[in-house]
Parts: sequence; C-alpha cells; structure tokens
Amino acid sequence: MSDTTSREKILKKVRQALIHKTTQEQPDLDWETSIYNIPDEPMEILFAQKFTKLNGKFLFCEKEKEFALGLDALIKENNFGLVFAMEPKLKRLLSEANIPFTDNETDFSKLDVGVTLCESAVARTGSIFITSRQPSGRRLPVFPNYHVVLVYTSQLVMTHKDALKQISEKYNGQMPSLISCITGPSRTADIEKTLVQGAHGPKEIFVFLVDDTTPVA
Repeated sequence: MSDTTSREKILKKVRQALIHKTTQEQPDLDWETSIYNIPDEPMEILFAQKFTKLNGKFLFCEKEKEFALGLDALIKENNFGLVFAMEPKLKRLLSEANIPFTDNETDFSKLDVGVTLCESAVARTGSIFITSRQPSGRRLPVFPNYHVVLVYTSQLVMTHKDALKQISEKYNGQMPSLISCITGPSRTADIEKTLVQGAHGPKEIFVFLVDDTTPVA
C-alpha cells in the first residue's frame, strides 16, 4: 500500500527511526561550567547596577551602624508609617538606633514598611532571594508598601544557581517550602499597556548592602 498522505509518510519515518536506533554515543554533558562570561566588575558594583536599573533603591554601607542611620533618615525623609520587623538581628539594630518598630501580629495589617534580611543576592540579575524559613515568613516581603532589605556582601553570588546552592548548604539540603526571587518592585502593564509599579507587592524596594567581608581597622 502506498502512502497517500503526508501524515502517513511522517509516521512511517518515526516507526523506522524507532526500529533502527542510532549506535552513535552521546557525549557527556557539562552541567557545571557557566554559560555566561565572567564580568570584569566586582559583584558589589554589578549588583548595584542591575538592581537600580530595575527601579530599586540602593545604598551601600561600610558598617551595620550606617545601615541603621540610613534607615532612620529614609523613614523620616519619606514620612513612612508603621515599621515592621521580625528577625532578631534586625530588631536589635533598630532598637540600638532608637527606630520605632513593631513585631506585633495584630498590627500587621497597618504596616507601611517591612524590614527583612535575605538569603542571597544575585549580582548578574540584581535579584534577592528570600525564603519561608526566615523569621519574616511569607507575608512580610510582599504585604507592605515599602520593602527594606539588609544584604551583606558575603551573601552576594553571581547566578541563581549559586544562590540556590547557598540556600541548600545553609539548611543542610532541606530546602524551604517557599523560595522567592525578587527582581525589582512588582510591576505590570496588563491594563492598556500602562506600566504600574506596586501592582501586586511593594511599590518600592530599598537594599542596604553592608560590607561584612572587609576587616574592621
């Protein structure tokens, strides 16, 4: 019987391919080598450039004390409302700087600014990784109008793969149930192709990058 349709011809070739398998060995794939060129810029510079290009607000601090002073000035300058922080390290820094804040769950719906730490920061894309294993939980990074993130230079990595590896090592291979990658403030252009920032999350994201790799003189 001769083939009468293009479909039958294609199916015949598929059947023949399944019967007569190739004997050519496939080369071993290299899953470890990066496909990206190594940038000349230090990761601190690269992250700052990428993050600000995404409309993020970036501040560099040599010490944690500068973070507290900078955050206090930011709050006063913009007349921010209720500040919420849940992580012990942040609560200590805010208390030492006399910055009013709350960690009371009953005040959560009233908060204006959420202050959190992060797990990793990706220099190549200007992204921040947070997880549900952090005391700030799932809600604090997405609920407030303004999200302030304290990032340390030791948390900077080059790629998303490096960030996931860093998180896996921190939790001994027990990955958190939620891993979020934040790349700039939330935004959408679904309505009449008009860009709206803060559509489904904070309107603005502020990153304070604190140097914890340079020895203190």
